[in-house]
Amino acid sequence: MSYAVPAGLYALGTPGPDAPVVVTANYKMTYDRVRHSLAGRDAWLLVLETHGINVWCAAGKGTFGTEELVRRLDATGLPSVVTHRRLLLPILGGPGVAAHEVRKRTGFEVRYAALRAEDLPEYLDNGMVTTPPMRELTFTLGDRLALVPVELAQAVKPAILLAAVASGLAAALAGWAPLAGLKAGAALLGAVLAGTVIAPALLPWLPGPSFALKGAVVGTAWAALCAWTAGAGAGAPSLAALFLVLSAVSGFFTLNFTGSTPFTSRSGVKREMRLAMPALAAAFSTGIVVWLAGSLL
Repeated sequence: MSYAVPAGLYALGTPGPDAPVVVTANYKMTYDRVRHSLAGRDAWLLVLETHGINVWCAAGKGTFGTEELVRRLDATGLPSVVTHRRLLLPILGGPGVAAHEVRKRTGFEVRYAALRAEDLPEYLDNGMVTTPPMRELTFTLGDRLALVPVELAQAVKPAILLAAVASGLAAALAGWAPLAGLKAGAALLGAVLAGTVIAPALLPWLPGPSFALKGAVVGTAWAALCAWTAGAGAGAPSLAALFLVLSAVSGFFTLNFTGSTPFTSRSGVKREMRLAMPALAAAFSTGIVVWLAGSLL
């Protein structure tokens, strides 16, 4: 999780006093993407101290913000390095930076160049004019699937633990039947995959604005498939527990995906957490109680 470069002023190529100044965060992946996009060009790269957080998230947290930008201009001595007074910022940094305050306090004009680092060459060659495609943020199937490995990496440890507990409990309740344990573990792992892979892939088509609800819908579909494969031998308590637990697990992991999307806000995420977490916990707990009661009585 320590993935940052030192904040400061970096020279790309051999920039002179009239070279453009591109502002970015000190998250190393962001820094590398910006540097790569400007390969072969002469430019100054002003890196803000965002504590290893990317531009968009840091803007929401306030670390990619007005105060840090003003402080970094002074700390690097940039006013004496360049003759112009233009700063090229990423559009996603806009929520954290008040351009009029920066101009009033430093004399530097803030220009929001583009959303993506790879658009910087075209922006510079286009006379520093932002075209409509440079402002458009997409979230296609490919974009969503590119983020799935991140979610899987975060989910793997709790998923294995959850499946192991479910397997052991199911095997014990069935008179130490290994097959029952394997089925329970597979059902839990399937719910995790439903929440981390299937729900993100189907995100635009799942009902409602709530990520937890979207995940619960996919989890319910997975539970229905598990119930169908279980056949007529499964009792009502086991089926009820199956739907409650699997929909809650899938909903929880899809709720985690909210931080990887381009259309959630910090306040919106907090509001959904306040509503969804108690509901998911209640569904999961109720399902476990129903399952145990149905197996023991």
